[in-house]
Amino acid sequence: MDVTRFAPSPNGSLHLGHAYSAIVAHDLALSEGGRFLLRIEDIDGGRSRPELAEEFRADLAWLGLEWEEVPAQSSRVDEYEVAAATLAAMGLLYPCSCSRAEIAAAATRTGPDGPVYPGTCKAHPPARGEAVAWRLDVEAAMARTGPLVWSDALTGEQVARPDLLGDVVLVRKDPDTPASYHLAVTLDDAADGITLVTRGADLFAATHIHRLLQELLGLPVPRWHHHALLLDSDGRKLAKRRNSPSLADRRLAGEDGAELARLLRMGEMPGGITLGAGLDSQP
Repeated sequence: MDVTRFAPSPNGSLHLGHAYSAIVAHDLALSEGGRFLLRIEDIDGGRSRPELAEEFRADLAWLGLEWEEVPAQSSRVDEYEVAAATLAAMGLLYPCSCSRAEIAAAATRTGPDGPVYPGTCKAHPPARGEAVAWRLDVEAAMARTGPLVWSDALTGEQVARPDLLGDVVLVRKDPDTPASYHLAVTLDDAADGITLVTRGADLFAATHIHRLLQELLGLPVPRWHHHALLLDSDGRKLAKRRNSPSLADRRLAGEDGAELARLLRMGEMPGGITLGAGLDSQP
C-alpha cells in the first residue's frame, strides 16, 4: 500500500496542472488501499500567503478528493537546520555569495535547471560578513556515498547523476527561506512516510540530488512516479507566474469539480490544454 502526497506552495492559486498532479497521486494511493497526504510547503519567504492553504483544501474537496493533512513545512524548520548541520559536519557544505547573474556569466555548461554553478566560491570563499547560501559539494558527496540508483514507475531504474545539476543550494541566503526545495522536500517525504513520490516530469532531474541526500542522511528511499505535464496552447507547462486559470475561479463560477476531475482522468483536457509527451527525453 503506497503513501503518496500532494505538496503545493501557497504562493499562488492552484491551476489545472496542480489538479492533475493531485488526482494522479490520490488515485495511485487509493487504488491499492494506501494513503494520500496533503502537505503545505510554506517556507517560501515573503511569497507565502497563509490564506491560500484553505483555498487549496476547498479546491481538492471540490474535485472530489479525500486526504490526510500532515504538518506544514513551517513546523519543520528545526529539522532542516539539524540536517544542514549534519552535512556541514561531514565537510560537504560550503558558503556561496554568487548572484544568479554571476553564475550565468561564469557557467561553462547547462544542466536540466539552467546554468550549472561552476564552483566559484569553492575555489575562492566569500569574504567574512557577506550574505551567503550554503551549497552541497556534490563531487565530495558522491565520493562518500559511491554509486546510487533510484526507481521511477514510468521509466524504471535510474543511475543517480547528481553531477548533472552541480553544487546545488541547500540553505538559502534569505533568512525567511530556511531551506531549499531539495533539502526540505527530501526531509519532509521521509518524515511523512512517503513510499511513492508522485510529481511532474519537470522535477525528474531533481531526484538525482534527492537520492544523494537520502543516502547521506540515512533516510528511507521511496519510489518515484514522474507524470507528464499539462501544457497550454503554446506548448508551455501551466504555471502560476503565467496566470494560468485557477481552480478557485472555476469553482466559484459554479463549474462541476467532479466532472472536471473525470475529464482529467480520461485525458480530455479543456480549453486547448494538452498532456505532454512525458519522460522520453529526460536524462
